[in-house]
Amino acid sequence: MPARSWVPPGPYDLHRTLCVLQRGPGDPAFAVRGGEVWRACRTPEGPGTLRLEARTAAGAVEAQAWGPGADWLLERLPELLGASDEPDRFTARHRLVHEARRRHPGVRLARTGLVLESLIPSVLEQKVTSDEAYRAWRLLLQRHGEPAPGPWERMRVMPDARTWALIPSWEWHRAGVDAKRSSAILRAVRVARRMEEAAGMDLAAATRRLTALPGIGPWTAAETLQRTLGAPDAVTVGDLHLPKIIGYALTGRRGTTDEQMLELLAPYEGQRHRAARLILLSGVVPPRRAPRFPVGDIARL
Repeated sequence: MPARSWVPPGPYDLHRTLCVLQRGPGDPAFAVRGGEVWRACRTPEGPGTLRLEARTAAGAVEAQAWGPGADWLLERLPELLGASDEPDRFTARHRLVHEARRRHPGVRLARTGLVLESLIPSVLEQKVTSDEAYRAWRLLLQRHGEPAPGPWERMRVMPDARTWALIPSWEWHRAGVDAKRSSAILRAVRVARRMEEAAGMDLAAATRRLTALPGIGPWTAAETLQRTLGAPDAVTVGDLHLPKIIGYALTGRRGTTDEQMLELLAPYEGQRHRAARLILLSGVVPPRRAPRFPVGDIARL
């Protein structure tokens, strides 16, 4: 069982840095247990499981890994934890953003270096509620993934590209995934190698690579590359809630559009995703006026 440690250069929040990789409660590939963060993923070398723990006294993050992908995961541990991130380049232009940064100084942008791991669940989240997408991800991994290496038996590694491609239509339907989303995933896994190459590109080139596939638009590309590249400017456009939250937090007004959101974030050019992340961490959201959007279930149709 190989191990490695990494000492962050300043304040560090392990959970808030990596929580963006978790796809809802009960994610079979991500778990938090006490002060530990567990992550199971499919690396270019095969399945791997990573256990991380922040040792506050020593200021280090300790990691252990299992499986064929263990060495790959440990070699890239600093990148995953945000070593290449440069939060000091960010300047807060709003009081709320400044306060959020002061309260959360240890949040960095994680960089996984893996594309399909973030692309597939992002496609599942298109045009549905989070609960529907999380359920689909959970069911697909439980049924078609494989047991994660290591001691935690309930964790699962997502299927490889060939297994995704062989999932029959009725299994997608059973997981509540419509044909549009499943088709986009199938197109992506059929060119998996080309998709994974985006992990070595800059943001603009990686976005072009992903959006060249039908069914993958700017929203999905941004949600993917925020995690794959740790891209500080990969702002999400086309989200149902994000413009309204950012608009309300920065202006107190409701009904902000994508265009208005981009105008508000213009002072953060080059760091717009980081600014949006801090705004979300502030917890300021518009009061709810209508019931929560109902959860659909096409599996019953």
